Amino acid sequence: MKLILCGDLCPTAATRPAFDRGDLAALMGDALPVIRAGDFAVVNLECALTDSDAAIRKLGALLKGAPGDAQVVADCGFTHVGLSNNHTLDYGVAGMRDTVRAVEEAGMVPFGFGENDRDSRKPLFLEKDGQRVAVVAVCEHEYTYALRDRFGANPFDPFDTMQDIADAKKEADHVVVMYHGGKEQSEYPSPRLRKACRAMIRAGADLVLTQHSHCIGCREAYAGGEILYGQGNFNFLDDPDNEQWRSGLIVDADFDGGLRVDYIPVVVTQTGVRLAGGDEKARLLAGFDRRGEILQDEDQWLAAWEAFCYTMPYYVDAVRNAYVNVPEGEKCNQVFPHYLDCEAHTDVWHTIFPSWHGDGTSGA
Repeated sequence: MKLILCGDLCPTAATRPAFDRGDLAALMGDALPVIRAGDFAVVNLECALTDSDAAIRKLGALLKGAPGDAQVVADCGFTHVGLSNNHTLDYGVAGMRDTVRAVEEAGMVPFGFGENDRDSRKPLFLEKDGQRVAVVAVCEHEYTYALRDRFGANPFDPFDTMQDIADAKKEADHVVVMYHGGKEQSEYPSPRLRKACRAMIRAGADLVLTQHSHCIGCREAYAGGEILYGQGNFNFLDDPDNEQWRSGLIVDADFDGGLRVDYIPVVVTQTGVRLAGGDEKARLLAGFDRRGEILQDEDQWLAAWEAFCYTMPYYVDAVRNAYVNVPEGEKCNQVFPHYLDCEAHTDVWHTIFPSWHGDGTSGA
């Protein structure tokens, strides 16, 4: 079985005309044959597909496309659409239900969501030529996750998710995890994220992909499995001045006779994406490999992660201003609970606000 896994896809102002025309060549360029070469092709849909303007309250971007965009995605060759991320509920439960309906009407299968935080945990199963692969999709706690009594995306849980992976492995030959999280723009995993991904492999996953960081990160082979920390964008043309934002990796996973993974870099065009080629491809893969080598040196990896964290003073501001000029009716400024809720943000906090433990100042 050949499974093609792509990162974040979201229609934007730059790609809107091509989506409206159904111009697949403009949107996907020479990546189209790669997508269509898989027995199954999966993409993370990083938005709602709805005509609603009833956006939720949140900090950060509100993302949506048109319901008709789902048919364009299907025409590209995608068969399955992951909805476990931090934007599918941007236009409320009704908008997310619109998204599910649009995806299904286009002939694709949506997954990674449910009526509540229990129902959302069900995996996707793919079968071909006697092979069965389970896909477990989870997201960090950033606005869209399902609750005990609310429809939404499947939230990552350090206990439940491991059990879900172990249970899926009992019913499948292989397990793939799509983890939507990790700090945006970080080319390296936090210590917590690396531990979590390794624990997923030990629980039974063969391949773990982290998305959401909007940049190509690094990879490692671990305990017979493969972990990709940062798949980068796929077709999400935003932040044009940020070089990291303009590239990503298509993952070609072949499960015939075991797992073989190929990483295929893509880059942004004026209307969509295309395969990277020549020196461009060599540069992206060389950086990817170099970061993978740094990851295996704990001192270098942690130094790189910590240096990244200290470039963001707004985490200090979030603490300093948590109870300053609080809007009427609010317990505190919302940036503080938002950062406290989401694992990617607390990972940074744990780095820039270390406890005294181990610093040798106690005299003991």
